[in-house]
Amino acid sequence: MKNAAFSIEELFRFLDAGVSAFHSTAAASAILEAEGYVNCPESAAWELAPGGKYYTTRNGSAVLAWRMPKGELTGWHAAASHSDSPTWRIKQFDTEDKVFAKAEVEGYGGMIMPSWLDRPLTVAGRLLVRTESGIESCLVCPDRALACIPNLCIHFNRDLNNGMKYDPQVDLQPIFGGKGGNLKEVLAAEAGVKAEDILDADLVLATREKAVRMGLNGEYFMSGRIDDLECAYTTLWGFLQGRGEEEGRGDIWVMFDNEEVGSSSRQGAQGTLMADVLARIEESMGVSREQSIRARTNSLVLSADNGHATHPNHPEKSDPANPVVMGGGVLLKYNARQTYTTSGFTGAAFTAICKKAGVPVQVFANRADVPGGSTLGNLLGHQILMPMVDIGLGQLAMHSAMETASCADAEYMAKAVAEYYNTPIFQPKDGEWKLGL
Repeated sequence: MKNAAFSIEELFRFLDAGVSAFHSTAAASAILEAEGYVNCPESAAWELAPGGKYYTTRNGSAVLAWRMPKGELTGWHAAASHSDSPTWRIKQFDTEDKVFAKAEVEGYGGMIMPSWLDRPLTVAGRLLVRTESGIESCLVCPDRALACIPNLCIHFNRDLNNGMKYDPQVDLQPIFGGKGGNLKEVLAAEAGVKAEDILDADLVLATREKAVRMGLNGEYFMSGRIDDLECAYTTLWGFLQGRGEEEGRGDIWVMFDNEEVGSSSRQGAQGTLMADVLARIEESMGVSREQSIRARTNSLVLSADNGHATHPNHPEKSDPANPVVMGGGVLLKYNARQTYTTSGFTGAAFTAICKKAGVPVQVFANRADVPGGSTLGNLLGHQILMPMVDIGLGQLAMHSAMETASCADAEYMAKAVAEYYNTPIFQPKDGEWKLGL
């Protein structure tokens, strides 16, 4: 991937592979290992060498990669995204029913519920399997339609097209076939283990549709999980283009889990993953507290999570002063409540980098009468006190089972992040940047 041209098809493969946060992490880990990054389990002692390339995972659903500084630590470049997307979590493998094979689910994240109806679905995640030496994790995702969530027919709900308030416990439970089917046994067979050895599992429903170009000229694409695997892949691609020419700078790429439900888990942005890795790196280098503070000041973190493009049928929902066009470039996200971390100071730095890369920039802000959401940046800021900027790409149908985005924007993001990882950044004094542009 390093020194290779950005490929939208490789992005599609990553989107197709990321059927659960565990699968997204496995896909990213495989890319890193192919690029020569060495796995450092958190439970093991680390032997880190100057200029070395490493990665670690937490919970199997978050991953952090880094390049070691070659000299005395002077600063950090980091990009953060997330591995999870709104979906349905399986609460119980098999529930009794007189007609159907069923498994009970609950919603994960703020999804568009009806987008999951009448769609071929499979199951994805990990099984925790008993072995002779203990317990192992095993990823599963049968490559076939295992389930659907059937709509109630219009004849039984004549007002359906006038608006429907869905009760997830009643209206949105899936079926897995006829009575007598057993999901646990099917997944055990898929994994090549015995059903009785499955002690527990972390499983979700996943769409069966693959990422595909859309539009008269193929300018857009549709896929599940664009939010936020598009940013995860494009920032990873940009990270891998980093030349690492600065002797004292360290580079980090991280994909957290659980952003869609608040990031407050051990593997989320409010957890200690990045803080712990930074501490271990600094300790291995003999970095003093003063050196650490100075280095974190001479740093910039990209919080990369998608934003809403202006909807063609509902432009009134967007800020009229800042329309977001798919294909119009990378988003700089601003919010007065600081739920996005971008300030004029950090926004200026990233804008300058984008201009150097030839990448257009769009401002994203919500209407003054519409409260915006938050993302992982301001939550990561509870743990890591570095200058941050919130960026993303415009998309439609955010949190739908199938979303839509721009092919050109994905390449813009990849190019901007690659330029960022190859641009020296320094604060000679508070409120000023020195950029190697």
